[in-house]
Amino acid sequence: MPPRTLDPLDLKLLQALELDGRASFSRIAQVLGVSDQTVARRFRRLRTTVRLRITGVTDDSRLGRDSWIARLRCTPDVAVRLASALARRPDTQYVDLISGGTEVLCAMRPRSRRERDELLLERLQRTPRIIGVSAHCILHSFYGGPVGWLRKSSGLDPDQEAALRPPVAVPAAEPVVLDDVDEAMLATLRRDGRATLAELQAATGQSETVVRRRLERLRTTGVLYLAVEYDHEPLGHGVEAMCWLAVAPHALAAVGEAVAGHPEVRFAAAITGRANLAVSLLCRTTADLYAYLSERIGALSGVQSMETTLVLRRVKVLTYDPG
Repeated sequence: MPPRTLDPLDLKLLQALELDGRASFSRIAQVLGVSDQTVARRFRRLRTTVRLRITGVTDDSRLGRDSWIARLRCTPDVAVRLASALARRPDTQYVDLISGGTEVLCAMRPRSRRERDELLLERLQRTPRIIGVSAHCILHSFYGGPVGWLRKSSGLDPDQEAALRPPVAVPAAEPVVLDDVDEAMLATLRRDGRATLAELQAATGQSETVVRRRLERLRTTGVLYLAVEYDHEPLGHGVEAMCWLAVAPHALAAVGEAVAGHPEVRFAAAITGRANLAVSLLCRTTADLYAYLSERIGALSGVQSMETTLVLRRVKVLTYDPG
């Protein structure tokens, strides 16, 4: 296990940012009972030690769009190139190498049916050395997205969480329609979720008042949320895996809600396909992964079969960063 580089204050800062990635250092410092300078210094250090990034992410369900998980089986000599090519696409969110380097896992958010079909039905089908494609539409999310994994660590007490948590997003009655100004703001926030109002003004050519109002609208409707990305190994979680469960239809909701509460689970969703529940896991060791699968998953009524794949390398997280 790699040495721990994070102390309790680091964990509290990460969890505070997960609650509100745009919270000011002064606000976080006040809640945590430390100085502004301490928070700023810790933030800069975490960017180096665990590659901390705050990224603006769109919840495409609020835009009337579907999200997909694609599993691409390929020959070992093409897996890395395929993953890198998918990472460069703006409609992919996560790209992982799994299954001994013979499979690429890709979370994608096509903006339209045409973009979906272009990737799944045309481009991937024509790519040499891809020997199998399975695509799974996300039907219902039980955990993940705006609800971050760190809040399961309970680094903050309830009063601190309440002081840092932004107002709950209230979805609009109809899908939100974005215009060019919204898209320009979101593109900037995808690169840096803490981009300043001045940077958003420069990207959009709008006044500070307009930018501030647009940003508030994107957040309060739930279209925009802030994701905290960082290396998990310094927290002692060196094993990442995807678990594909086939669950009896009558038990799907109960099993999904049960796994959502497990501390090892950072994403769980009902999906289309033979496996109807996809679960992303973080564990300390492979022994812990075995114990979780055999004891926690094995104890759930309604689980009919299970497939587990280890994530060997994450090629893309939210926005493509070749560095």
